[in-house]
Amino acid sequence: MERLTSPPRLMIVSDLDHTMVDHHDPENLSLLRFNSLWEHAYRHDSLLVFSTGRSPTLYKELRKEKPLLTPDVTIMSVGTEITYGNSMVPDHGWVETLNNKWDFSVVKEETSNFSELTLQAETEQRPHKVSFYVDKSKAQDVTKELSQRLEKRGLDAKIIYSGGMDLDILPQGAGKGQALAYLLKKLKSEGKLPVNTLACGDSGNDAELFSIPDVYGVMVSNAQEELLKWHAENAKDNKKVIHAKERCAGGIIQAVGEFKLGPNVSPRDVSDFLECKAEDVSPGDEVVKFFLFYERWRRGEVENSEAYIASLKASCHPGGVFVHPSGGEKPLVDTIDELRKYHGDKQGKKFRVWVDQVLATETTHGTWIVKFDKWEQSGDERRGCTTTVKFTAKEGEGLVWERVEQSWSEESKLKDDNSWII
Repeated sequence: MERLTSPPRLMIVSDLDHTMVDHHDPENLSLLRFNSLWEHAYRHDSLLVFSTGRSPTLYKELRKEKPLLTPDVTIMSVGTEITYGNSMVPDHGWVETLNNKWDFSVVKEETSNFSELTLQAETEQRPHKVSFYVDKSKAQDVTKELSQRLEKRGLDAKIIYSGGMDLDILPQGAGKGQALAYLLKKLKSEGKLPVNTLACGDSGNDAELFSIPDVYGVMVSNAQEELLKWHAENAKDNKKVIHAKERCAGGIIQAVGEFKLGPNVSPRDVSDFLECKAEDVSPGDEVVKFFLFYERWRRGEVENSEAYIASLKASCHPGGVFVHPSGGEKPLVDTIDELRKYHGDKQGKKFRVWVDQVLATETTHGTWIVKFDKWEQSGDERRGCTTTVKFTAKEGEGLVWERVEQSWSEESKLKDDNSWII
């Protein structure tokens, strides 16, 4: 969050499973649509927050499985853990807040009296969260009796039932809603309260997100019955909360448009963006569109046309250099020429390309340095590079690619130098 020196234009706070991530979408198209929109229009002046019921262990597993962007803030374990940035630095102030009237051992002791409860995996038991599975038909009765037992023991706890099977016990001051309220208060104290905030969810543990004042909310079209029931009983007259017509990340994009929070056309929804000449072309936008074109070229979704190659080469500085992650250097125009032989080589295959954390800095007037992570997924193999691009502005010709330098990302699963083009 330190990269922003003024209030964020937009802060999106989204659940992951069945909200940002559609587990019924094997190509992850709705997620990739959101990714390109975020990096194209929002990364530079907005905040992305993931708010998930997953523990840090399961969250990291999901990151390996799906093309998730890197958020500015990660709220995990149903709002009981808040971390910041790539390194996931914990918020110790939040930990101290949750310690009030909370005793993990008492919760374990009292829940042992309920045969209806099945303890979830050890990774899901956290310092301020105890998690079980419970049959839907028994959830209400168990919740009522367990609440009474914990209250008698002097604990100020809350019980959240979601997903038709998950039962989480947390400190009363915890939860996705309270974590968001805490984050907003912290941002306000730093003079960085977002201009607009959009909360996104699909299940019962997301309901609290829609109760925070002055926050827009979207329940994705595939929202579960428990959340729709909560909305009907508590927020049906709140015009700031909508039930989207689109699933998962598609519903988030829809909400951005309906609430007029900013651009809502993803570059992935533009058929021929090389022909689109924006009035104010940004370096970050150039990066997003180039690598999306690169994906389409290799998937054979754009025509094998010399006009495209000529247009790309015209955007390169005559002395432009590409530094391969292996360390080898060659002219940028030669790299573009090589694209010819790769047209359609991934046609009909599971091949996707996305960029993450696209951040541009104007070093001198008309010169930009753009840093980002570029990822390729081919079948089940994923690999990525940390990439730095130098752009210069040329009057009447837009931005010119002057230097592209790449190095393998630590998380990259495969480091086959021969098959990495750019």
